[in-house]
Amino acid sequence: MHTDPQEPNRIQDDVPHPAERPDPAREDGEEERAYGVEPEFVEEIVERLHAGRRDELRAEVDKLHPADIADLIEQLGHDDREALVGVLRPDFDGEVLSYLNPDLREEIVELFEPKELAAAVAELDTDDAVDVIEDLDEDTRREVLENLPAADRALVQENLTYDEYTAGRLMQRDLVAVPQFWTVGKTIDYVRAATDELPEDFYDIFVVDPMHRVVGAVPLSRLLRQKRSVRIADLVTEEVDTIPATMDQEEVANLFRQYALVSAPVVDAGGRLIGVITVDDVVHIIDEEAEDDLGKLGGVGDTSIYRTVLETSRSRISWLGVNLLTAFAAAGVISLFEATIEQIVALAVLMPITASMGGNAGTQTLTVAVRALATRELSPSNAARVVGKEVMVGLINGVVFATLVGAIAATWFEPMIGVVIACAMVINLFVAGLCGVLIPIGLDRMGVDPAVASSVFLTTMTDVIGFLSFLGLASLLLL
Repeated sequence: MHTDPQEPNRIQDDVPHPAERPDPAREDGEEERAYGVEPEFVEEIVERLHAGRRDELRAEVDKLHPADIADLIEQLGHDDREALVGVLRPDFDGEVLSYLNPDLREEIVELFEPKELAAAVAELDTDDAVDVIEDLDEDTRREVLENLPAADRALVQENLTYDEYTAGRLMQRDLVAVPQFWTVGKTIDYVRAATDELPEDFYDIFVVDPMHRVVGAVPLSRLLRQKRSVRIADLVTEEVDTIPATMDQEEVANLFRQYALVSAPVVDAGGRLIGVITVDDVVHIIDEEAEDDLGKLGGVGDTSIYRTVLETSRSRISWLGVNLLTAFAAAGVISLFEATIEQIVALAVLMPITASMGGNAGTQTLTVAVRALATRELSPSNAARVVGKEVMVGLINGVVFATLVGAIAATWFEPMIGVVIACAMVINLFVAGLCGVLIPIGLDRMGVDPAVASSVFLTTMTDVIGFLSFLGLASLLLL
């Protein structure tokens, strides 16, 4: 099982130069994309598929980077996708699977026999192999594992024993580790001689004691600058951030972000080195976590566009039901002022404005707060300052829009209505700013994911306060 991290700076060896790519030149004067495949190229592939020009199609696709092949597969319709995989199937590049959208990958792997899938998976790093295998049903997973080489099978099975979304699932097992007493020359000779046992790409050489515990690391760039006689022990960076195999992957991403790491060793409960996590893996984590938070904030669960209609509908119904309940809560507030609305019809025209502006302002604050909590930028030490800032932002924006909306309402209806809606606007935007940051902080303190529940509470609060302040002030000042 070879190692091929998907880092973005590997250009010369793996990524074709833009001029060498088979994408056709743009005729509309638009700048050509720096990555992926052009829509015109996708159309050409579809034409070749329908015309049965398999050899031409295969020759064109073989020029692409595995990530671009995955992009091409994702852009095709269901039938064309199956046809393309059928053409590529005899020598399918397993690395393509690691780049595919997880939902779509489930569909693609069903097109392969277990032996074919095992051959493709065997080409992948341990972490990518685990990523593919863990989504298979039990029977297919067992058959694929049985067809893997014994050494690869043992590594994959060991990774699968760790909980999902932990460092143990994320790590790759191929790494470079040497003892402290070696010299630079011996280390370089070892790396040259053991090409089949070591990863193809690595950034750090980990230094271990006789118990295989990490005592430090030597960046590859530092090693290559030294004379052969220099001892490895003299080059070691002892302050190495080791990652427990049980650490949550979001914590791993925060560690890499905090200390600008390129790679980090993974250790078991006894502190022994068992794997490594590289920055390309962390990029995928950050992308997944951001996508997950975005989906939760929007109440859509899985944001994948490759799920079926029924699956997508089912994942959204629950949140729509919750929003329906909050809508009835707001409707209940409005019903308390039926008599006021009957006497002043203009209130019915204007009251959605206050609630809508409060909801939008609150969502802005909420988005910032949830993301700051996820990245650890918002903590107990600066929470008061952030709350104060968001409250002031709410007040300033409230005054600005209160002046604008109040002037319009006063001109459209009468001056006192303009005063009422202006005051309600300031109140609701103040509450929106306050609740937009306090709600996620409070949920986080209670151990509830702020991305999941914050939007429901915030929407209820801004709707209720918006209608209550506007209609309540109208009842006091206009009747």
